Amino acid sequence: MPMPWFLLSLALGRSPVVLSLERLEGLQDAARCSPGLSCHLWDGDVVCLPGSIVSAPGPVLVPTSLQTELVRRCYQETDCDLCVRVAVHLAVHGHWEKPEDEEKLGRAADPEPEEPRNASLQAQVVLSFQAYPTARCVLLEVQVPAALVQPGQSVGSVVFDCFEAALGTEVQIWSYTQPRYQKELNLTRQLPALPWLSVTADGDNVHLVLDVSEEQSFGLSLYWNQVQGPVKPWWHRNLTGPQTIPLNQTDIVPCLCIQAWPLEPDSVRTSICPFTEDPRAHRNLWRAARLQLLPPRGWRLDAPCSLHAQATLCWQAPGRGPCQPLVPPLPRENVTVNMALEFPLLKGHPNLCVQVSSWEKMQLQLQECLWADSLGPLKDDMLLVEARGPQDNRSFCALEPSGCTPLLSRASTRAARLGEQLLQDLHSGQCLQLWDDDLGALWACPMDKYIHQRWVLVWLACLLFAAALFLLFLLKKDHVKAAATGRAALLLYSADDAGFERLVGALASALCQVPLRVAVDLWSRRELSAQGPLAWFHAQRRRTVQEGGLVVLIFSPGAVALCHEWLQDAGPAPGAHGPHDAFAASLSCVLPDFLQGRAPGRYVGAYFDGLLHADAVPALFRAVPVFSLPSQLPAFLGSLQGPRGPRPGRLGERAEQVARALQPALDSCLRTPGTAGMGRGMGPEAGDRT
Repeated sequence: MPMPWFLLSLALGRSPVVLSLERLEGLQDAARCSPGLSCHLWDGDVVCLPGSIVSAPGPVLVPTSLQTELVRRCYQETDCDLCVRVAVHLAVHGHWEKPEDEEKLGRAADPEPEEPRNASLQAQVVLSFQAYPTARCVLLEVQVPAALVQPGQSVGSVVFDCFEAALGTEVQIWSYTQPRYQKELNLTRQLPALPWLSVTADGDNVHLVLDVSEEQSFGLSLYWNQVQGPVKPWWHRNLTGPQTIPLNQTDIVPCLCIQAWPLEPDSVRTSICPFTEDPRAHRNLWRAARLQLLPPRGWRLDAPCSLHAQATLCWQAPGRGPCQPLVPPLPRENVTVNMALEFPLLKGHPNLCVQVSSWEKMQLQLQECLWADSLGPLKDDMLLVEARGPQDNRSFCALEPSGCTPLLSRASTRAARLGEQLLQDLHSGQCLQLWDDDLGALWACPMDKYIHQRWVLVWLACLLFAAALFLLFLLKKDHVKAAATGRAALLLYSADDAGFERLVGALASALCQVPLRVAVDLWSRRELSAQGPLAWFHAQRRRTVQEGGLVVLIFSPGAVALCHEWLQDAGPAPGAHGPHDAFAASLSCVLPDFLQGRAPGRYVGAYFDGLLHADAVPALFRAVPVFSLPSQLPAFLGSLQGPRGPRPGRLGERAEQVARALQPALDSCLRTPGTAGMGRGMGPEAGDRT
């Protein structure tokens, strides 16, 4: 017989005992209902959307109360998990309306209604379950025969088997119908814990404490709870009586879990994973991780736990600073550990390396280069990046420490000086093609002959020196000209929808008339495709900060959601952002600036009136001024233009011009269905319970 909640709590005292819980076999959920009712469980989970309360058209079925009990779901003879069974009690709500002729004659309605009142009732009942980190919603269809339809009377119940949960967790359950005729029912339960199993830490000393009676025998297992692959126990003992077991500091990793159970037939096994949020465990995990290169073009990341990390290809020039990320990167989804993966390359090169970096705030990094084994030392080759556009348009740039320098440009770099020769080498087949795709290609061009020429032809060095002076003069001239056109501003936003992109485009165009020198990804699609969002943001941010400009964070519901994902250590969902989403890519660099106090003077924030509530902006970003547009446009423009901006009267005129340019696009966003409520939906109290 299933054990009630209060008895279960009493049973789980200082010593583990065998729990006489009902046993369910198999993985499939199931539903059953009271005699006389019929019910059906929809396949798979559904999306929880309670919706608004509507008026009942007549008698309808509604849930009146919830009951829960613990059961065991068993997959094998000795492999069982705890599960929460939920019973929903139903009743008939509402009455049939009186016919008009009876109301006019003042006669009572017939107690046995006509044809519409003899119909059966059907309802779709939603059960929503939350027990961190699990959240589920299931849909039950229930039908009541006409004979049981009596307004205000209970008709029975429907039982769902079952929601899995762990001991010691808090579970929340909601129930309502679709459509919803009343406020949803809710129930919160704290599942009983096992106080006899705990972990203590004193400095670097960590102990597992099991407080049980001397005659109690139990099994204890330590294992790595990996996302990929089956559970792998690496320590197992059968013990008796109280125990204090020391744990090695280096063995503590986030996925280290502890499982204990009484040595009794059919007993419940209890597992805890106490180190998932421990910074020390995450550091140990990165120290234990090993990055291996597999011939001819493979690699593998070995680690005891899954890592929240991304991998990129990079180019390591000899003696020239950090390894530079390449286009294309490796797939941006989370790295799969302990699995051989392939480089997307045609040929290998000693300067090619693979980097694995953390998605988390701790910017840990692993790096291995192909030259480590078989391809020899690093070469002084120039990497050319080819970008392909529509109508077979092609452009080339050379990867240098300062960035990707366009060939045939006037920059004072080695690649710019040798641009024509490098293109000739490329077309004559002297360069090695490393990667090829519809969007572009990578080429490695030898530079040995140019190094020899530089030392032999001294007069060429003199000419290059004179050219460098001339280019420096031009750069200074361009800098003075750029200063006259206004301060630099880099706009970062989340592309929630096409209407919001048009609104940001209208703001960028209006700021150019202020004048300001505005950079926004809407105007740099080709560069984004060639460089990738992260590389593009790095280049734009460095240029903006060096020129004394500001980075403008434009907050929207989508941007706020992304910020919360990063602040809660979740990271962005794989594949959730478009190929040009510079905002999602930039958060890995923007968040450290705010966390380390470097943001003031470099960043400002903004949001649009009616699209977002002021309180929705995460508190971390309020360390810099955050403006509401267009209501605070004068202060916003004053902050962008700095102390050398125009006088207040002139600033007010410019604010009016920008407001007029913004208003049509803002009105269009507010008229879009579902958009006008964004500001209210993103307030501090917002959030879907399910």
